[in-house]
Amino acid sequence: MGRRTPSGYSTPESDLEIKVQPRNSGPKLEERDERPPSRHPIPPPNYQPYKKWFPWLVPVITIVNVALFIVVMYINNCPRNSQSCFGTDFFGRFAFQDVHENPLLGPSTTTLQQLGALDVTKVVEGHQIWRLFSCMWLHAGLFHVAANMLSLLFVGIRLEQEFGFFRIGPLYVLAGVGGSLLSALFVKRKISVGASGALFGLLGAMLSELITNWTLYENKLATLLTLLLIIAINLAVGILPHVDNFAHLGGFITGFLLGCVLLLRPQFGWVNLNKAPPGYFVASKKSKYKTYQYVLLAMSIAILLTEFVLGLVLLTKGWDGNAHCSWCHYLSCVPTPLWSCTEARCAIIQLGNQMNMTCTSNNKNGTYTLENPSNTFEIQLLCSKLCK
Repeated sequence: MGRRTPSGYSTPESDLEIKVQPRNSGPKLEERDERPPSRHPIPPPNYQPYKKWFPWLVPVITIVNVALFIVVMYINNCPRNSQSCFGTDFFGRFAFQDVHENPLLGPSTTTLQQLGALDVTKVVEGHQIWRLFSCMWLHAGLFHVAANMLSLLFVGIRLEQEFGFFRIGPLYVLAGVGGSLLSALFVKRKISVGASGALFGLLGAMLSELITNWTLYENKLATLLTLLLIIAINLAVGILPHVDNFAHLGGFITGFLLGCVLLLRPQFGWVNLNKAPPGYFVASKKSKYKTYQYVLLAMSIAILLTEFVLGLVLLTKGWDGNAHCSWCHYLSCVPTPLWSCTEARCAIIQLGNQMNMTCTSNNKNGTYTLENPSNTFEIQLLCSKLCK
């Protein structure tokens, strides 16, 4: 019997080599060939214990957000509804509001408010709870929607590939609503728009997914530190003025809890037992999830239900988080020598549609004519310009 070549066929040359081989040079050929086959064959190269999904939902969400921004700009129609616009000659009807009014290159506050921005007064007094959902599909400007959608593609596609649209879709929406809910409890005098809450929910889910599926990762510590650094940098941006960091925090917390529920991975041994290719031997049977995964699952469901039920009850009763937490406002804006977090305040004398304002901080005066004198957000915007 001849020695087997790498291709598995016998050759005359190999017969000759065996005949002249000294006895003490190694085990006999018969001994090598008669060894029992290994009970742990290597899985084929294309074996994937966890299914990979084609990411289509995240790109669709991106397209919808961009399309809605275009629709908002069409409805805004700055050349018709405002005296000062940016880019009228080039964009026409889609021209942006004056950069002093909206430095992000976008529509007016009034347009956003009419189309579904998070306005706490309308949510509480008008019972328009749907604004907790609608605000996450609107954006304040071109820079705003571009930054959010690039982040969504970077983070969301990876998650959808790993876990599929059936899990990532609900996670994205519920995290966005959770961010809006926390924002509504602390931000009372400003409107809020944007998908940032949902995006931070995806980051929170990535962190909880790493923790709940800890045993499946090889470079655990490096992955954890990298992810924590990315999260810290993004949350630090929220301490700048005019950034709704409460929406970021609410979305992150909600996404973290949802990740413990929706992104659980079965143990690798259990997957091998149930999905391994034919002929691949698994030594022993294992449970589908570890004990700590079940514990995190139960705790997360309980906290999520409490978060949404209690949050909605407090919101409908007009609860103001800042009145019960003297330091919480620092979570959204930290004053520095470069900027102030103090909201502009003005003394107002109104006569019909004319309004005379005096900024209380610098004593500057201004007279304005408003089409809708009851629009508190437009009045606050004019006051902010006067106090700069």
